[in-house]
Amino acid sequence: MTTYRQIPVQQLNREQASSELAALATEIKLHNQQYHQLDAPLISDQEYDSLIRRNQAIEQLYPDLKRIDSPSKQIGYSPANTFEKVIHRQAMLSLDNAFNPDEVQEFLNRLYRFLGMSLSTNIDFIAEPKIDGLSINLTYTNGQLTQATTRGDGMVGENVTNNARTISNIPAALHGIFPRLVEVRGEIYIAKSHFIQLNAQREKQGDTLFANPRNAAAGSLRQLDPAITASRPLQFFAYGLGAIDTNGWTTPKTHQQWLIQLQEWGFIVNANYRLCHTLQEMIDFHQYMEKSRDQLDYDIDGVVYKVNDLSLQQRLGFISRAPRWAVAHKFSAEQATTTLKDITIQVGRTGILTPVAELEPVTVGGVVVSRATLHNEDEINRKDIRIGDKVLVRRAGDVIPQIMHVIPSTRSATSKPFVFPQKCPVCGHPAKRVDGLVAWRCTGGITCAAQAVERLRHFVSRDAFDITGLGIRHLEEFYRDGFVKTPADIFRLHQHQDNLVNRVGWGKLSVQNLLSAIEQRRHISFERFIYSLGIPQIGQVSAQIMAHYYQELPRFLHSMRQAHAKESSAYQELDDIEGIGQAMADDIVMTLNDPEQIAVIEDLMREITVQPYKNLQISDNHALYGKIVAFTGTLQHMSRHEAKAMAEKFGAKVANNISKKTDLLICGEDAGSKETQAKLLGIKIIDEKTWLDLCQQI
Repeated sequence: MTTYRQIPVQQLNREQASSELAALATEIKLHNQQYHQLDAPLISDQEYDSLIRRNQAIEQLYPDLKRIDSPSKQIGYSPANTFEKVIHRQAMLSLDNAFNPDEVQEFLNRLYRFLGMSLSTNIDFIAEPKIDGLSINLTYTNGQLTQATTRGDGMVGENVTNNARTISNIPAALHGIFPRLVEVRGEIYIAKSHFIQLNAQREKQGDTLFANPRNAAAGSLRQLDPAITASRPLQFFAYGLGAIDTNGWTTPKTHQQWLIQLQEWGFIVNANYRLCHTLQEMIDFHQYMEKSRDQLDYDIDGVVYKVNDLSLQQRLGFISRAPRWAVAHKFSAEQATTTLKDITIQVGRTGILTPVAELEPVTVGGVVVSRATLHNEDEINRKDIRIGDKVLVRRAGDVIPQIMHVIPSTRSATSKPFVFPQKCPVCGHPAKRVDGLVAWRCTGGITCAAQAVERLRHFVSRDAFDITGLGIRHLEEFYRDGFVKTPADIFRLHQHQDNLVNRVGWGKLSVQNLLSAIEQRRHISFERFIYSLGIPQIGQVSAQIMAHYYQELPRFLHSMRQAHAKESSAYQELDDIEGIGQAMADDIVMTLNDPEQIAVIEDLMREITVQPYKNLQISDNHALYGKIVAFTGTLQHMSRHEAKAMAEKFGAKVANNISKKTDLLICGEDAGSKETQAKLLGIKIIDEKTWLDLCQQI
């Protein structure tokens, strides 16, 4: 099929235009399928938008050539065959896009023209961040969640009700007063911080990494097994309404009132919306959100402007694939094409060899990017990434830039696949493929300078000992010169004060400031200490969970020594802690029983004091304080996450399973084997109402 993409639209003759429309229909259909059905886009959003805009421009030039399968008539893509198909009561249309203030002005012009109003007439708009996630329609019948469907092709979606029920901030029931039937629409997404953790976990397990948070959210929601969906950190923002059967219920008059109503029903509404009275206020808000997007913990790709007056929305209605009363003002692209100049290998604190793409510097989302993560050997092979390739690079907020895919058509005939090194590039020791993982690890251990320095950097990082003035350059320098080889050496650095003062770049004041910062960290909280050890898979949250459970370091270390035997009660106790699990427990036990780590901790304890865990927000006179509790069955008044948080608020410890140490089991509906086991062990069992009453006690 011949394309004339290089010819400007206005210069196309009828034959060329017809051929180009046919090519665009085929190409856009493919990209719709990749994005909406397979969650695996082949091109950037900006490139996709350019195809859509070219198609629209040609159709405007030759309206009689508009095809039956024109992309301008399509919304999304037909639902996958793995889920029950559901016809939407009210179509889930997509939005038209604007890419600059002039196009927003044109949107307003069309809107005012349709209403027959002068541009001087005041029409208010609500401006909202456009969340980059997966659209969903939630049906509530008599206040109960009865169905959840994806957008699909706009007319027919996928039934993902069971999966949606696992998302903690999607209410199972509406609060307050509500209509007989109402459809709530919004966006399912994964926070950027959770996305990083999710990919790290998948990398650890040897699973394929998600390309971005949007793909992760889509892939997580559309799982045939709801348990998999439940294991993913999905969240939901509500932003609008679909069909509604009021049955006498008084509906809001404006979109802003709807957002308030959604909050009263129990939904999370994005707080970053603004009522705008003029075009300039709309553009100002867009600029503000574009500058602020990196500070948000979720991806946004633009701002949506909606007419606030719902009666005007009714009058404006819809065109073939989008409402007339709304438009998406997109941000500048956060994807760009550049050249992969080289692949280098970094060595982490656990010895894992991580490939890094060295790129021809390119601006992505306003930031110059010259390096991107390649994750591991399998990822390089899966994407067939080679030195010299043209590649599409994506950057989303604080997420490390990554290569989406190569552009094969530009590849040199002499290109060769990348061969992963089998020796550590730092110390020269052999590298071995880790059993069960996709990673290669240096076997040099503590003799490898890269591992040692990375461990030290983690130790002094902000969320660990937080020692200011000890950056990676200084740590490398001190390690090389023999001043700091282990964490304890940091607290003995004062012994080298005279030497430090005389070094290039240092002076008496800077050395005093550094030594003072070190002295201030000789007392540290239990949870920070656990995190500082750099145990694989243990982040801040899991460190706090363990500190809360074990309360003090001596008990924790003693239990970990006993847990060395998997059949021991100490191991079972660790494995049963809510939020830990077997894989994490194995890493904790292995690390803390390693002779090298034991020596590091013993040496360190001669220099510092680890304070017992204390949550200042917990009152130790509450009935739940210090109790080990577990939950089973379905809770009706709150999610399991909320119940867990409530238990911890009052000082309880939440376990996944029942054991002799469990003090209390809270049973919801359809309680399972935990209830039977608790009865056999003589553990106290209460229902949800009694649990709520107990939580109300002061």
